[in-house]
Amino acid sequence: MLLSALGMVLLIEGLMPLAFPAGWRAAMQRMASLRDGQLRFMGLVATVAGLLLLAIAG
Repeated sequence: MLLSALGMVLLIEGLMPLAFPAGWRAAMQRMASLRDGQLRFMGLVATVAGLLLLAIAG
């Protein structure tokens, strides 16, 4: 199950640079310019969203 989850993450992460390489590059450059606190907040939001999705799905 963990291997399937990792595969899904890699699949989803790979879709943006595959479909929109220029937009993906611009987004990564903008993210690189964010402060540490902003990146941590985005990580927190993504983690909570993932936990909620897992709770709903399971």
